[in-house]
Amino acid sequence: MKYDYLIVGAGLYGAVFAWEAKKRGKTCLVVEKRDHIAGNIYCEEMDGIQVHRYGAHIFHTSDKRVWEYVNQFAEFNHYINSPVARYKGELYNLPFNMNTFSKMWGIATPGEAQAIIASQIADLHITEPKNLEEQALSLVGRDVYEKLIKGYTEKQWGRDCKDLPAFIIKRLPLRFTYDNNYFNDRYQGIPMGGYTKMVDKLLEGTQVRLNTDYFACRKELDALAEKVVYTGMIDRFYDYSLGVLEYRSVRFETEKLEMENYQGNAVVNYTEREVPYTRIIEHKHFEFGKQPVTIISREYSSEWKKGDEPYYPVNDAKNNALYEEYREMADKEKRVIFGGRLGNYRYYDMDKVIAAALEMCDRELA
Repeated sequence: MKYDYLIVGAGLYGAVFAWEAKKRGKTCLVVEKRDHIAGNIYCEEMDGIQVHRYGAHIFHTSDKRVWEYVNQFAEFNHYINSPVARYKGELYNLPFNMNTFSKMWGIATPGEAQAIIASQIADLHITEPKNLEEQALSLVGRDVYEKLIKGYTEKQWGRDCKDLPAFIIKRLPLRFTYDNNYFNDRYQGIPMGGYTKMVDKLLEGTQVRLNTDYFACRKELDALAEKVVYTGMIDRFYDYSLGVLEYRSVRFETEKLEMENYQGNAVVNYTEREVPYTRIIEHKHFEFGKQPVTIISREYSSEWKKGDEPYYPVNDAKNNALYEEYREMADKEKRVIFGGRLGNYRYYDMDKVIAAALEMCDRELA
């Protein structure tokens, strides 16, 4: 045994564990199947612009411990997430707020907006929503649903809203203030110079092997360490023996444009079904860039199949029940710790990944 821990995956969870283990005098080997560290928060520099290769990642949290923790490894800028929705040439601010309602209905006061929404909901007479469409309509009324929710959601999930379960949308926040800040969290920003630098610091002093498929040499790698921290897909760990968990995947088309500013905002959602992509990211705006060129990425949501990159778990009743069966198997493992988005089959924001990793470190490394 050369190492105390073998960490499978060089993403945020694995990197935090590696840092904390090293701090406590433990040795780790990190193996990563990709050719880079940082998992889905990986940023690569192109023409002086930090490009979020796997989609937009904005750090936000209300957890002071987590905020102080990440600030050890990066200096964060003051970026505020204020996406714009585009529907058939009309532009609306997100989240749904007074700027949105004023543009949509030509009104100015919270009372007017609340009255319109309440009237639309009352006219629908939906008492027990049977699907996602009815659930959304019962929360925000017809106009907001038709223009800003329906098409975007159908592209995300690849299904008609009538065919999606109601529980996917538990609530839709309506803000009756002129505030375009998407998040309510106290702390928000993006690491200056990108996330890859931050993860690189977390992995400082730890041996990392890139382009290494854990499953291609599992026996040899397992023999190198006392314990394994596994951050990959939990069903893959067990060779899909109980069945395959479902995900949604995302495909990106990234393009360099010979202009300084393409869309004037980092994130623009395209909410009509007829536009094939869900949104366009203009990366330079995450760091207030002044470069003479710009780089954009179009995002396309797609069905996931084995071999694709898994992005969002499909946390419906069937998949959650299957995950619980896998989790029961995982709980019996003496040498293996499961963590992260894929290991726990859960959509995690970055701050929650870090909090979960620190909690595990407090238990495991005490």
